[in-house]
Amino acid sequence: MKKLSLLLLSAMFASGAFAQDGKYVPSEENLKARSEFQDRKFGVFLHWGLYSMMGTTEWILNAPDMHHSEYKNLAGAFYPGNFDADKWVKTISEAGAKYITITTRHHDGFSLFDTKYSDYDVMDASPFKRDIIKELAAACEKYGVKLHLYYSHLDWGRNDYPLGRTGKGTGRPTDQQNWKSYYQFMNNQITELLTNYGSIGAIWFDGWWDHDEDKTPFNWELPQQYKMIHDLQPGCLIGNNHHQTPNEGEDIQIFERDLPGENTAGLSGQSIGKLPLESCQTINDHWGYSMRDHNYKSNEELIQMLVRAAGKNANLLLNVGPQPDGNLPERAVERLQAMGKWLEKNGETIYGTRGGIVGPHDWGVSTQKGNKLYIHVLNHHDKGLFLPTGETKFKKAYEFATGKEIKYTKSKEGITLLFDKVPEGVDYIVTLEKK
Repeated sequence: MKKLSLLLLSAMFASGAFAQDGKYVPSEENLKARSEFQDRKFGVFLHWGLYSMMGTTEWILNAPDMHHSEYKNLAGAFYPGNFDADKWVKTISEAGAKYITITTRHHDGFSLFDTKYSDYDVMDASPFKRDIIKELAAACEKYGVKLHLYYSHLDWGRNDYPLGRTGKGTGRPTDQQNWKSYYQFMNNQITELLTNYGSIGAIWFDGWWDHDEDKTPFNWELPQQYKMIHDLQPGCLIGNNHHQTPNEGEDIQIFERDLPGENTAGLSGQSIGKLPLESCQTINDHWGYSMRDHNYKSNEELIQMLVRAAGKNANLLLNVGPQPDGNLPERAVERLQAMGKWLEKNGETIYGTRGGIVGPHDWGVSTQKGNKLYIHVLNHHDKGLFLPTGETKFKKAYEFATGKEIKYTKSKEGITLLFDKVPEGVDYIVTLEKK
């Protein structure tokens, strides 16, 4: 009996399981993947699909005058002739991003991969007839970039998807909803994604919020789905962009359009938990490609966003909406290149770090790794900077860029850095070495 119990316990930890009290027990492989995810710090989000052809928004099918059967005709013209997975991943890798999250299937239901469970996919419904996800997976393997897969929990085009609060004007019949059928369809596709495309870093769910106003709480049957994922690939992390505190079985906590602890967009009011954190942000104002959106964030803003995310112990997942022809927008590439150049010089203070002992302030943040504490001064207008480090002892302080020593005074509450002049630049980094 004792031997059998040990075997069962070993099997449970091999893939992760739910204990009798309903608590999720992540496997050792999963815990290792979580730590590696936190080390990567920077990823690029890619929202791409039929909606990109419209050049407006990835939510175009949600418009009141958009019929799902007419929308599906876009698939017949989907031919992104300039798509080059190798070029995409090389560009993203040179930007310093360590992982990619791509929309395998967004709310419109069109799949960018070869699936045998639907004809509404890139191989069957479009003249392109190339498995985009397979090509990206191969390129990611080549460049050492981890592949994460976005998957929508909702579908504005399938008749069996239970109608939620969005996509009500698409002309779908209201008497053909069948959760059992739709749930099986999703699980079949997710199984394909975790079987046919190599090692996947994470499944990134979206759409739970479509039923957040139901009079009777909607049962998405997440525990069963999460267990299936962890059984297929124990090291595959699960994130769900539901804007709530994490559910059992999830491995990442996601914050949309805000850094953890902020809620300027009204989508990230949840408390910060103990899971690895990720903040997804847009490089301009839209997720999908928009011809009219020229409001790109500046190089400085994006670099400081990445630094502030790291200081809050979070990854930054920066979104780019590829063009319908398969190219990445030129202005997005220019900004990615600027981030890459900055990370070439300063990546040591970001990759593999955790949020530092000095909490986030208006002037900046801190990150730490080993015996080094990195002070990122982003917005400070004085030659002195007090750091509440308590009784932590340091043996020296110096500019990260030059190694030039920086003087400081000590007190019971911390130390005060004494600069020769007011800090300048996108990020003035000071290294403090602990004793």
